[in-house]
Amino acid sequence: MIRRSGPGGSSPAKKIAATEKTPINSVGQDALCTIFSLLGIFDLVRCSVVCKFWYKIINQKKLLQQFCCKHFANHGGLHDEPDISKKPWRFRLEELVMEHQKLSLTRGRVTIDQWKGHSIGVNQCRMKMGTILTGVGDKVMRLWSVESYKCLEEYSVPDTVSLVDFDFDESKVSVTICFCIKNYQRQDEEGCPASFSPSQSGALYLCDLLAHSIVGLIGTQLCLWRRNGQRSIFPPRAGTFPKGLCMRYLDPEAVIGCEDGSIRVFDMYSRKCSRIMRMHPGPVTCLSLSDDQFVFSGSSAGTIKVSHLSSDACVTTLRTPDITGIKALCYNPRSGLVFAGSSAGYVSCLDFRNRRKLWELRVSPSVLYSLGHMQNDDSTLVVGGMDGALHVLDQKTGEGLCSYVMDNTAASTSSGTVERRKGRRLSVDDYNSLIDKIPRTARPPVTCLAVGKNKVVTTQGKYIRLWKFTGHEL
Repeated sequence: MIRRSGPGGSSPAKKIAATEKTPINSVGQDALCTIFSLLGIFDLVRCSVVCKFWYKIINQKKLLQQFCCKHFANHGGLHDEPDISKKPWRFRLEELVMEHQKLSLTRGRVTIDQWKGHSIGVNQCRMKMGTILTGVGDKVMRLWSVESYKCLEEYSVPDTVSLVDFDFDESKVSVTICFCIKNYQRQDEEGCPASFSPSQSGALYLCDLLAHSIVGLIGTQLCLWRRNGQRSIFPPRAGTFPKGLCMRYLDPEAVIGCEDGSIRVFDMYSRKCSRIMRMHPGPVTCLSLSDDQFVFSGSSAGTIKVSHLSSDACVTTLRTPDITGIKALCYNPRSGLVFAGSSAGYVSCLDFRNRRKLWELRVSPSVLYSLGHMQNDDSTLVVGGMDGALHVLDQKTGEGLCSYVMDNTAASTSSGTVERRKGRRLSVDDYNSLIDKIPRTARPPVTCLAVGKNKVVTTQGKYIRLWKFTGHEL
């Protein structure tokens, strides 16, 4: 809002009374367009979703398109492609985001904010839409704000059981957003407000409700928490299974990897086991799901099997040279690549579409617990494990780009319960020569990680750590 003061010389009370609030939109489209043209690409994208009026200005003036064209003209494009101008500007914008992510992870400065979020410890985390969900260690899961680090909500675990794993479905948030954007676009095209039918409103409400649900694996049962605090455990006959080791959730199904080598699929609406898939001779140690309902499962025997939620049969088997056991899996739907982390410190990349191995690299002398990438990013992969370091790899080639550890020699600052430390970037050679000289207290094992835009959240012993990468603007 813009404030206009009353005439000079009046008393403070009269000045306050004479002050009027003017909406920012009243400055006019040309002035707003000038302001928007001075912003960076990511601030411009944020402004485009503030309201319909701003979106219309940015879209009609083609500010995002102009920024993309200007950037590729100055830098020759990401791949120096001669037909880069023929690409739709939205694809070019996405390439800019991926370029910025890679530059931030490999060349930017890094700061680490850490705090103790649980009484005993924490070894699992998930991140979405500006929030972090952590748990496993004590009898509670906590939802944190990425910006303020404040605990937004708590979800208690029944005293008689232990929490093994948890997950929530991010696709429902995407569905809601896409639905709103499409209606925004229709308003712009037709020049009139979009109307919502009862069925559309109901679908939108359902998406929002499901996006605020958390599914947890507790003992040999499933539990559902809603953001309003309600908790429900599946009935014993419908929701009991052999010891579960891992779980992933893709609405409407929760997929459980069990100790007996089976994969059990539960329908969250009927609360019944809808399918049992016998996949591995040994325990299922990790899972990854795709939006088109493929299930990737890793085992202690070192094999990766691919199945589909519509069938009990194995679609294909992806083999890695490392037979020490698969500890982490990640599937990238954009590239069709499957990434696996092993007990011996190897990362393997397999092409699911062509059923072949692309590369393998040993990034650590010990077990790897977690790996991941930003949604839709096909350039960088972040890996963590027993050595307590973050490793950044090139997804396509397997090249080790750099590693990060907390700088235990630099001074720290504190704000309340959050401690800020500096991160230290290591080249591949520096990592090999220096990692054993860094105290283990400064690099507790990375048991889980989640990657976002210019940030990575990790669980490491007693601490939740948020690694922030800054310094490169487009």
